[in-house]
Amino acid sequence: MLMRLRWILSPIGALVLMAVPHHLAAQTPFESSTGPIPYNGQYSRGQDVVPSYDGWKANPDGTFSMYFGYMNRNFEEQLDIGIGPNNNVDGGDRGQPTHFYSRRHWFVFKVVVPKDWGVDKKVTWTLSIRGKTNTAKGWLQPDWELSNEVMMENVGAGNRDPDNEAPVITGTGPQTISLPDTVTLSAVARDDLLPRPRGQRNSGEPGVEAQGLSVQWIQYRGPGAITFTAPTRAATSTASSRSVTSTTVAAFKVPGIYVVRAVASDSALDSFHDITVTVK
Repeated sequence: MLMRLRWILSPIGALVLMAVPHHLAAQTPFESSTGPIPYNGQYSRGQDVVPSYDGWKANPDGTFSMYFGYMNRNFEEQLDIGIGPNNNVDGGDRGQPTHFYSRRHWFVFKVVVPKDWGVDKKVTWTLSIRGKTNTAKGWLQPDWELSNEVMMENVGAGNRDPDNEAPVITGTGPQTISLPDTVTLSAVARDDLLPRPRGQRNSGEPGVEAQGLSVQWIQYRGPGAITFTAPTRAATSTASSRSVTSTTVAAFKVPGIYVVRAVASDSALDSFHDITVTVK
């Protein structure tokens, strides 16, 4: 197997040199299509955000999905960059986030391109903040093709199963409220039993609390901060599937259009459900 050496950021903040299989080298953490993401040590605040191209998948209808993520180089500070000259995909809005949580985030959104998209034609995401402009350029070169196994490898999933599929998530539709009202949001995640929680790998018995399946609520877009209550969780499972229903109450302080994202995770693969909330 071909191997490449790459500098990797360890959990303790040090850069270490690791051997990476050739077919995974393109998706090495903290590396974008423009080269390694600069790392100048650990900072809590004051740094910029670097977009990343994380790879592509072929869709059943012949189109292709290009996946993008980002690295907020702040260890604690969250940042906001509105859609426009400072946050655009090929000059426009292609569903990219405007709220950026700290550190590295993989496969945050995807851009679907047509079936006749050439292998050398690029999609470019540009982010500018604090006097720095960074870009990530996606293309359909074979080295960047993704599979579920590669995606699990990249996010560091410790319990990988080659047959695992991402959860399916549904939830509340668009909402409109007037301040100071809050809004109740719900999402339902359904999943196979893969990967099985450790200790249940060889057991066909259902986990009564749908172990390993979770829903997290985050801010994806919006002109102001969102406050979430601790979500309530109702879980069920059978011998072949599991589901979790999560409900939270979101509060806002600033009028505008927000996108709240519910993230379903089986501890190895994620799925999203986005809810647009218009606050008057």
